[in-house]
Amino acid sequence: MKMVKKYAGVMLCAAVSLSLAACGPQESSSEKTSSKGSELVVWEDKEKSIGIKDAVAEFEKEHDIKVKVVEKPYAQQIEDLRMDGPAGTGPDVLTMPGDQIGTAVTEGLIKELNVEKDVQSLYTDASIQSQMVDQKLYGLPKAVETTVLFYNKDLISEDELPQTLEEWYDYSKKTADGSKFGFLALFDQIYYAQSVMGGYGGYIFGKDKDGNDDPSDLGINNEGAVKGAELIQKFYQDGLFPAGIVGEQGINVLESLFTEGKAAAIISGPWNVEAFSKAGIDYGITKLPKLENGKNMSSFIGVKSYNVSAFSKYAELAQELAVFLANEKNSKKRYEQTKEVPAVQSLASDTAIMKSEAARAVTEQSRFSEQTPNIPEMNEIWTPADSALQTIATGKADPKKALDQAAETAKGQMKAKHSGT
Repeated sequence: MKMVKKYAGVMLCAAVSLSLAACGPQESSSEKTSSKGSELVVWEDKEKSIGIKDAVAEFEKEHDIKVKVVEKPYAQQIEDLRMDGPAGTGPDVLTMPGDQIGTAVTEGLIKELNVEKDVQSLYTDASIQSQMVDQKLYGLPKAVETTVLFYNKDLISEDELPQTLEEWYDYSKKTADGSKFGFLALFDQIYYAQSVMGGYGGYIFGKDKDGNDDPSDLGINNEGAVKGAELIQKFYQDGLFPAGIVGEQGINVLESLFTEGKAAAIISGPWNVEAFSKAGIDYGITKLPKLENGKNMSSFIGVKSYNVSAFSKYAELAQELAVFLANEKNSKKRYEQTKEVPAVQSLASDTAIMKSEAARAVTEQSRFSEQTPNIPEMNEIWTPADSALQTIATGKADPKKALDQAAETAKGQMKAKHSGT
């Protein structure tokens, strides 16, 4: 999860044929000889291997090799790679969230990809940028996601939906009674709270002259971030959010209230589409609301990618497989099976995909979204920021003081753990 910007149609070599000979580097003659009849291992996300079943079979036939697909939670795969890679039991291709790329590169866990610019141009700007470190490419995006608004049509119609977060506050004041609620969100976590704080001008990292994240410029406690946090605190202080929504079990409480018909609307993501459908909720999905300053609530873009393990014995063939799995045709097939919004630019206007309300909402919200920072220093932001937001939510701290403390803690951790910051 911590784990979706402009979409324009550009299709080049991937649409010509399914052979990627012209789209990426080839194996050396020695690797071709040694890899024939061998096995590549792909770590795919949980319950998502169905999306690449046909592509894997085609690749196996074309290259006379076996491809073993193993499902693992995608956010945890880098942890397993640290152990399994050096031991020789890891994957050749794995799945990762974009915000882990910088850490994986720093630790030497994934390989730089030698992929032509025309292949890179197939993907949305934000998704391909999530795979770049120091202007070098380390993965190919396969899916994008961002938070959106789910609403229960039995409790509130599309025509009745408040258009701003402040209007949702007013709606919740009228409807929340301690057992039923209006609008709910996990605002005690920076992943969700940044939607408000960012809309008022807060940010995680500033940018250097080259447009890269600058860890020396921290914006989690600037004036805009504090203003956003003050609005967030009102929802908790005025009893519009239940106490159980704060902390480790908060996500379970939020989702349960929605599936039980006790919350009119929640902020969640496309990862819950299937679960909410199975729960029998007649729900709608739309972009996040605006703020009183006229700006739309922002959100983090999450990108899932295919990356090549630095420990792969067949790195060039593994890269070719990654390119193949992420091309236009196979990205569309994967969407049809998994409903995860593809990162290929041309598919953003594909009528079959845009029939999906979730895909349309993700696409629209992406216009107001920001890339989740993928530099290693981001690892020092999550915990201090979440801790500060929890004290804000529970009324134990003033928003400014809490965010100032979070910034101080994050800076200290960055200085201790990351040289040159």
